Amino acid sequence: MDLQEKKLSSEEIYNGKIIRVERETVLTPDGQQAFREIVRHQGAVCVLVVDDQNRMLLVRQWREPLRQVTAEVPAGKIERGEDPQMTVVRELNEEVRLQAQEIALVNTYYTSPGFADEKMYFYVAHQLSPVVQARPQDPGEFLRLQWVTLPEAEQLIAQGEVCDAKTINAIWYWKLQQHEENK
Repeated sequence: MDLQEKKLSSEEIYNGKIIRVERETVLTPDGQQAFREIVRHQGAVCVLVVDDQNRMLLVRQWREPLRQVTAEVPAGKIERGEDPQMTVVRELNEEVRLQAQEIALVNTYYTSPGFADEKMYFYVAHQLSPVVQARPQDPGEFLRLQWVTLPEAEQLIAQGEVCDAKTINAIWYWKLQQHEENK
């Protein structure tokens, strides 16, 4: 059986600063009509920042949908037409006031393909130094930085303070890299 659905129509439900929501009518493989609510997103980057003391940088901030403070890797939305690696450079400056000599793409993935098309670009950054000229932070963005070791990061996952997929992915990647280096 062919699994592909055929889009019959699309209606914009919401168009905001960060997301757009569409309601699609589709024809399913068995010939039935169904509805799909899809969140459209420009895409984003996240970056595992590791210093020369083998600590990773987390950003603590309030997340209103969860009604709690979370600890996350630095991340941000890709601006229209912006190269994802330049987004990393911008976000490192705006959020954590650092620049990196080495920025490498690890992988890309979709954050929640069941209802959203947001593509995440996952980078790792090394050889850090303070920025020469700081960019302004986004309005309404209040951040606290925290450097942690791998065991501390894993403890934050266990405590629920690290609870988002991008940061858990980054910590597991970091752990795998350390394991590979210690072989």
